[in-house]
Amino acid sequence: MIIHCQNPTSKSSLPVASASRLTQAFWPLVSPVLENIIERPRKHRSSEKIIPILGVPCEAVSAFIQFLYSSRCSEEELEKYGIHLLALSHVYLVPQLKHICSKAVGQRLTIENVVDVLQLARLCDSPDLYLKCMRMLSSNFKAVEKTEGWKFMHENDLFLELEILQFIDEAESRKKRTRRHREEQRLYMELSEAMECLEHICTEGCTAVGPCDLEPSKRLDPCDKFSICEGLQLLIKHFAKCKNRVNGKCSRCKRMWQLLRLHSSICYQTDSCRVPLCR
Repeated sequence: MIIHCQNPTSKSSLPVASASRLTQAFWPLVSPVLENIIERPRKHRSSEKIIPILGVPCEAVSAFIQFLYSSRCSEEELEKYGIHLLALSHVYLVPQLKHICSKAVGQRLTIENVVDVLQLARLCDSPDLYLKCMRMLSSNFKAVEKTEGWKFMHENDLFLELEILQFIDEAESRKKRTRRHREEQRLYMELSEAMECLEHICTEGCTAVGPCDLEPSKRLDPCDKFSICEGLQLLIKHFAKCKNRVNGKCSRCKRMWQLLRLHSSICYQTDSCRVPLCR
């Protein structure tokens, strides 16, 4: 049996096994496509079976055949022929080699080749490599847009360009949602701490401000959350003296009203709560 490979600069044939029985017994275990080719009837009983593999360098075909026998591929071969081996592993259904090549090609992504590799990943149904290319495109879009690969794709594959732009838009939307969620979480934590400090001030007192029904005593020590309590104490002092707190002209008093209303809406100790205006 002979493997026939051809590329634009060379044409040659590679013997792949000294005994066809060995080839016929082993290859079907690795590639069902090769199994079908091997079992296909010959036109003439005495004719030699030839498997044509076109469009890739003969050295890549040699590395592919070597993998079929040994399940191994050197780093040098992956460096030189990783893209070709990925295509061969997809066409001949060799999943182990396809996984190895997808990982190796993904590790060698550059701004210059990412568009070409993306197209290959799409054709070879390699989702991990496809996603890695998309993420690199999204992170370095301005630089990728200047490459020859992008210009060629822009002129010849508008559907892929639209797919890339949609991915980038969705990625930006996810980032915005994540930032908004983090901001909401931060605000929730600040309000939660403010509610705790408000109850603490109105129940136990903290440094300069304390419950209205307790006699003034010696200065209290700062609490564990004094950075929050201090600001809240200043707000309470202002609220107590401000003449515009009722007519709504004071923004600081508005914040105090909001805190009191928020506390009132979530407090479940209505009978014993000492926070002012708690229902």
